[in-house]
Amino acid sequence: MDEKELISSAKKGDHRSFAVLFRDHYPLLVKYLMKVTLNPDTAEELAQATMAKCVEKIHLFNGNSKFSSWLISVATNLYIDHHRKKKREREWNEGEAASRKLQWHVESRNEEWTDALAALSKLTEEMRIPLILKHYYGYSYDEIGEILNIATGTAKSRVHHGLLAVRKELKVDEKSKRGLAST
Repeated sequence: MDEKELISSAKKGDHRSFAVLFRDHYPLLVKYLMKVTLNPDTAEELAQATMAKCVEKIHLFNGNSKFSSWLISVATNLYIDHHRKKKREREWNEGEAASRKLQWHVESRNEEWTDALAALSKLTEEMRIPLILKHYYGYSYDEIGEILNIATGTAKSRVHHGLLAVRKELKVDEKSKRGLAST
């Protein structure tokens, strides 16, 4: 069977045809992912995830490109997702470590580590800085926008969403909404 017949048969649910496609393309896929990831374990993991995704999505292959090109496209998208996830995990871990270090520093100086500071430490810098500028230092939205080189509306939005996140973290109900300036 040629590749087009194998693909057609695999689309109809023939597992043997897909196994042949898998066998024929897996080495190319792993070599590609080795070059992209520079990690043999990650390359193997992503190659297997790619083939599993292709089994699930084979019906979407339209034949306008080579099957290997489609596999590489799927693998690349999975790699990008994997890379973003790892980056988010790394940033979260770094944020948690920085928060613990700051808490230790504050407490070692016999200063108080409040729940509000703990909640603020969980925000992204993008939301935390405008929120601090507004509620701890009293800057206007225009001034915050100027300081951070963002639009006034963006400053308002970040402060608003930051407050919502802090309130959620602190479990503040609607009746007791107050600014964070007192903390």
